[in-house]
Amino acid sequence: MKISARNVLAGKIQSITRGAVNAEVTLILQGGETVTSIITNGSVDSLELKEGQPAYAVIKASEVMIGKGVEGVKLSARNQLAGKVTKLQAGMVSCEVVIELPSGTAVVASITRDGATELGLKDGDMVSAIVKASSVLIGV
Repeated sequence: MKISARNVLAGKIQSITRGAVNAEVTLILQGGETVTSIITNGSVDSLELKEGQPAYAVIKASEVMIGKGVEGVKLSARNQLAGKVTKLQAGMVSCEVVIELPSGTAVVASITRDGATELGLKDGDMVSAIVKASSVLIGV
């Protein structure tokens, strides 16, 4: 199966914490970074998720926010992945931004052109890819 989501990040399930309805699933990516997802307990069951199992964090580029100079800032978003801008492709309305994490893993964000301009984004900038846990899908 092929999907349109630009970010399909390979890793292993580090932990699964169940609540009454939802579960928090944390993956360790191949480069050592962690990504947390909130999915339903039903999804955990139907996917037969187990700790240590290979899995993918699937994130649409439009769900990735970019922060500049936000290292150490407290945010409610569970996923804050610091890296370097390696590609910036500006369109009339939107910009595609590729962020390379220290491990070499790439995260793609699609943000408004105005947002990229306000941040003063350019190749080589250190930024953080910020994603709410509820915007991360889990695939196996």
